[in-house]
Amino acid sequence: MESRIDIEKLSVRIKEKVLLRGVSLHVKTGETHILMGPNGSGKTTLARAILGDKRYTVTDGKIEFNGADLLKLKPHERARLGIFVSFQEPVALQGVNTLSFLKTAYESVNSTKIRTSEFKKIVGKYLERVGLPESINERHVNEGFSGGEKKKFELLQLLLLKPKVAILDEIDTGLDLDAMKALSSTVNEMLPETGFLIITHSDRILKHIKPTLVNVMKDGSIIRSGGVELVEEIEKGGYKID
Repeated sequence: MESRIDIEKLSVRIKEKVLLRGVSLHVKTGETHILMGPNGSGKTTLARAILGDKRYTVTDGKIEFNGADLLKLKPHERARLGIFVSFQEPVALQGVNTLSFLKTAYESVNSTKIRTSEFKKIVGKYLERVGLPESINERHVNEGFSGGEKKKFELLQLLLLKPKVAILDEIDTGLDLDAMKALSSTVNEMLPETGFLIITHSDRILKHIKPTLVNVMKDGSIIRSGGVELVEEIEKGGYKID
């Protein structure tokens, strides 16, 4: 069954500062959308608005998922519908066991209970694939994790939760070649059951993934949409494109 997220003329502010201005974007299962833009252009704000971060106020527009009004739902309710958001700086959760954290999320999304021993087997299938040791199960969430480990842990969650739409905010930053290949193969494998919005500064991931659409954001608005030729324009002249 096809799922889709529809963002229409979305405007967002934090306190009195306007961060997004009339952003429209549509992502459905089987599609991979790339969102590029300079620092401060509003890319992460868009991801946080989709998640439902209370610090951000939606002043106009709408966000719908399969016709449901996401703006009326809390973050955990949005996640339960099948929306996954990965951020460039995942927070550390002091004292929260990694395996317990993953198990709780898995049970919530799947509306089921599972034995810890069985869940550990499921996690084990993916650990080697993303390049994380089994000992990660005994650590606390993102506490003392390197930058690369944090990104791999986000990838592990993606594999476990199998969302309908995934927003990945600079998940490719700082990844070595093997981790980049693991990321791209995961994205390609999860299509067509998942739709992706990948926020990135780099064209590295585009060497492994064929995007449905490339979107360029600047000053809180999407100023261009097109194919990979937009990335080539940016490489040549930066974000000074019309």
